[in-house]
Amino acid sequence: MGVQDAFNLGEMPLRVNSSDSHQSFEKIDMNYKHLHYFWTVARLGGVVKASEHLHLTPQTISGQLQLLEEHFGRPLFEKKGRKLALTDTGELAYSYAQDIFNLGAELDQVVRLPRGTARPIELRVGIADAVPKLVTCRLLEPALTGAHPFKVVCREWKLDSLLAELAVHRLDLVLSDTPLPSGLSVNAFNHRLGGSPVGFYAAKSMLPRLNTKAFPACLEGAPLLMPGSDSALGRRMAQWLGRHQLNPRVVGEIDDGALLKALGQHGHGVFIAPMVLDADVRAEYGAKLLGEATDLIEEFYVITVERRITHPGVAAITDAARQGLFAAWNR
Repeated sequence: MGVQDAFNLGEMPLRVNSSDSHQSFEKIDMNYKHLHYFWTVARLGGVVKASEHLHLTPQTISGQLQLLEEHFGRPLFEKKGRKLALTDTGELAYSYAQDIFNLGAELDQVVRLPRGTARPIELRVGIADAVPKLVTCRLLEPALTGAHPFKVVCREWKLDSLLAELAVHRLDLVLSDTPLPSGLSVNAFNHRLGGSPVGFYAAKSMLPRLNTKAFPACLEGAPLLMPGSDSALGRRMAQWLGRHQLNPRVVGEIDDGALLKALGQHGHGVFIAPMVLDADVRAEYGAKLLGEATDLIEEFYVITVERRITHPGVAAITDAARQGLFAAWNR
């Protein structure tokens, strides 16, 4: 039976005894079974999905959650519409539960390795949700395919939430399309990877609907899919359109870059992508490049708590990005 199974099955009360302290702690009536049920509900997004995953009834799961909430004296979930959302206490408990069960799974893997096998180095990566998935994939390749591959653990979230995790050393780096925001009380450092001009693309099926003028004039009146207006790229793109006195017909503002490109692939509007991905975008989405906006640059950064990068995984990513992916654009 593995460590994870032990967490699932056994009631393991947490006991704390300290002869060195002036305080004496009694048995804390919390067990890892309760914590594991909570972690599963939070991870899968609901009691029903968790009950199916754990092969238990929803009533059993709900009862165990109630016991854990009674132990903490605070609610862990709150209802938002028809969904469950974590409270502040729930977020805190989930972050600790994540560490506990991830370490348990890692221990289970490590003790099964053949004797003499080196333990893989973990690389914990935070990915700002505005960073294109294809860029993320290319940036992570050196850590996954090197002579000594890392165990890469990725978390995608809003930048401010990721920076909070970075500040308490739950992440080794954050990949972002903006530098560290000024005025933020996080002791971290920007490491610019590079920048890429933005390309404007259209599905071949929608080409007859565009005017025949040269780029960028062909965007006048064209259906356009924009990044979210609160994103760095969305703001720069709006400014770029203003500078060129272009008035496309904005048919959507999409935060999710993958969804934006999928909508573009199906002919719902012109879409953008960094030119470093030109070959990938043409191949994956079957799109035609309308033109390259050399004065609209999408920047990419690694943010770490280190002024000088020492983690070998972070160094592999930054070196490969500067010398490979962005080399042509960093000259």
